[in-house]
Amino acid sequence: MPAVFLGHGNPMNAIQHNAYTDAWRALAATLPRPRQILSISAHWYLPGSRVTIADPPRTIHDFGGFPEPLFEVQYPARGSPELARRVRALLAPTQVILDQNWGLDHGTWSLLVHLFPEADIPVVQLGIDETLTAEEHFDLARRLNPLRGEGVLVLGSGNVVHNLHAYAWGRHPVESYEWAMRFETQLRALITEQDFRRVAAYDGLGRDAALAVPTPEHFLPLLYVLAQWKPDEPINFPVEGFDGGSVSMLGVRLG
Repeated sequence: MPAVFLGHGNPMNAIQHNAYTDAWRALAATLPRPRQILSISAHWYLPGSRVTIADPPRTIHDFGGFPEPLFEVQYPARGSPELARRVRALLAPTQVILDQNWGLDHGTWSLLVHLFPEADIPVVQLGIDETLTAEEHFDLARRLNPLRGEGVLVLGSGNVVHNLHAYAWGRHPVESYEWAMRFETQLRALITEQDFRRVAAYDGLGRDAALAVPTPEHFLPLLYVLAQWKPDEPINFPVEGFDGGSVSMLGVRLG
């Protein structure tokens, strides 16, 4: 299976059709059909490592202030206790909690309603341990490499540039900030050159990085996908653009 990172952006993308959702659907049409999906979402960021084992996982509406139709969205995919236990085994000796309470947050389902609208592929979500450094996340994620050969789509969901303080609320369209574009350009070059260690060390990339990634949770899912890269396989960027001037919608596909 390929491995894919997507910028999920505004939750309203789940119920809208725009250039980003069209690109997600076009991407899905080019993918082999996954046997299962392992999603790493920016919105499950807490101390410790955990993975969902509920079957089916509930659809979580982890936001407020949006129109009622967004709260009515359900993504009724099955879970996979088998995959959850496989992930726990691969990540050993790191202790991974099998979590019955969490489900699929909007970082996961707002993409999947477009990628696989039939909701007929089992989905498991992996939490992001907030106590680890970015470099430690990259090393941890490399242990998941066997999943691609087992028909599992590793899907990272976040945004490589995510600064809501600078976001142009209610003013669309808007020009992207120069610092946001510079950081994304620098990041794309590092990814193209397979210099993933420098990507993981993003906080050393200067002021643009500090503005683009003021908090790590939306950036870290990218590292889980880059860690799945295999030598000589292609890397491309199937989704591009900025939302509100300060949120990158960049997508990255390996394989």
